[in-house]
Amino acid sequence: MFILIVGCGRVGSAVAKRALDAGHEVSVMDVDPLSHVRLDIDETSSWEDSGGRFTVGTALEVDGLVAAGIEQADVFMAATSGDNTNLVISQIAQRRFRVPRVVVRVSDPGRAAWYAEQGLQTICPTQVAIDQAERALLAV
Repeated sequence: MFILIVGCGRVGSAVAKRALDAGHEVSVMDVDPLSHVRLDIDETSSWEDSGGRFTVGTALEVDGLVAAGIEQADVFMAATSGDNTNLVISQIAQRRFRVPRVVVRVSDPGRAAWYAEQGLQTICPTQVAIDQAERALLAV
């Protein structure tokens, strides 16, 4: 399976490394060329030597997505730090490129719910934190 992940922060790089270790083809895209370092931490070989791809570019530009391999993607994950960017590029992946599975990280629980209703698989770390805090408080 070919997986394209946009955003090479803590979440994107961790998911990318696990997916590559699981035997998938993985391409990561980020605007910051230095973010590539996260892919090599604690590894015995470089990201590229292990079979991964890395593209420096802006995911809001179709040419950048194409260079990163979106046309071959079976799965697309938007994991940048910006909700707006993640939501826009996920819709581009879903609607323009017809990627079969699109996963989007969204910090705002209300927006995450609405976009999930539109067919995007949303991950909302804020909602998880709220749920955990609520369980902890009610356990008292």
